[in-house]
Amino acid sequence: MVETLTTAFGDQIKRVIKTSKTPTVITEENVYQAGDPDVLSILDEMVEHLLLPGSGLDGFDNLNELFEKAKSGKSCLLLVEHYSNMDLSIVSLLTRKAGGREISDSLIAISGMKLNEDNPVVAAFTGAYSKIVICPSRSLQDLDPEKDKDEILRGNAINRAAMKSIIRHKYKGSLILVFPSGTRYRPWEPDSKKGVRDIDSYIRSFDYLCFVALNGEVLHVQQTDMMNDAVSKDIVRVTVGPVTSCEEFRNSVLAGLPEEADKKQAVADGIMNELEKMHVAAEEKRLKLL
Repeated sequence: MVETLTTAFGDQIKRVIKTSKTPTVITEENVYQAGDPDVLSILDEMVEHLLLPGSGLDGFDNLNELFEKAKSGKSCLLLVEHYSNMDLSIVSLLTRKAGGREISDSLIAISGMKLNEDNPVVAAFTGAYSKIVICPSRSLQDLDPEKDKDEILRGNAINRAAMKSIIRHKYKGSLILVFPSGTRYRPWEPDSKKGVRDIDSYIRSFDYLCFVALNGEVLHVQQTDMMNDAVSKDIVRVTVGPVTSCEEFRNSVLAGLPEEADKKQAVADGIMNELEKMHVAAEEKRLKLL
């Protein structure tokens, strides 16, 4: 029988719901949400249960170098592969287990409204981590300009507030964590691994970045409700690449592109290509541990 989040962690889910203070309606006033250490301890318990010996973080020196730049006043990004709703939990926990508690505490994830508003249980779990909530542009594009006018206005207002919050935090020693695909990878939808054009605006407005590959899966996305995602134990490795200048990376991607090229999508594709290369290399090493 396949275990799901609901069947495997029923007790933890009840405790999280009882503990959580996460808002389930996003407004301009609550786009920034500080992480809740009480919920974090429950998430850590769940992740620890699923990680097999051999799990860990590679490239800690790179991550620490990026954090030192952030503490010096530089704006810094972590660009992370996205396979499941436990990805942030895994990065946070394995960073702390590698000796980077202060680094983990500095993480602020960019999160879509869906995680707060679609399912109160999912919202409760996301409350473990500090985040800035946005209305993804793809969500706005799906709305009807006339029928959904109020929702479009609301989404744009939330995004303006989120941008102000990012500006407030990105020069104060925080690492802003972004999933450049904008969604979890779903094998039955190959385009879900495609980078979103919006990520180019982050590259243009930040100083430095590190790419982060995730290998091994303890939570498997299903074609139903998020709480029905399947769980399994696995060796999970987080790999942090070298510190890279955002400007230099973007220039290298755009070099030689024809004038009519979609530059934003080219940058997004360049990011996903780099993550894929890291993922393939890290998987070769991880398989030797199994």
